[in-house]
Amino acid sequence: MKNIIITIVLIAIVGLVGYFFLGGEEDMVIEDEPLIEEEINTEEVSENTEAGIYEDYAPEKLAFADTGSVVLFFHATWCPSCRVLEKDIDKNSSEIPVDVAVLKLDYDEETELKKKYGVTTQHTLVQVDSEGKLIQKWSGGSSLESVLKNL
Repeated sequence: MKNIIITIVLIAIVGLVGYFFLGGEEDMVIEDEPLIEEEINTEEVSENTEAGIYEDYAPEKLAFADTGSVVLFFHATWCPSCRVLEKDIDKNSSEIPVDVAVLKLDYDEETELKKKYGVTTQHTLVQVDSEGKLIQKWSGGSSLESVLKNL
């Protein structure tokens, strides 16, 4: 009787291990599909010269404000509302007007710029001129459209 129970337990363990190995492999394939699609969309957007920009912050990009609007987006990867706005901007980046630049900053890393603009919470947006002087500041918004309405 003991041998039968041991055999059944071993078969169950082997079956579970096999199931997880095969199941995990299928899950990885499913997860990879959206990533591939996202990469293709990003390439298409970068070829579009009729749209504004959504890029990581760099001080030299403030010069864009000489001919348009620059918005600094203080973003945190752990912030759910930041992720919602970022997803919408990424999805609709071809809709950014040619004279608008949205520059993303890491809320946790950019301590000096947070002090300069009085940013105390993530998901804060700051419009600046080409010299980096504050024009206006606001928090929140879940869409690119909400950002553009503030300009």
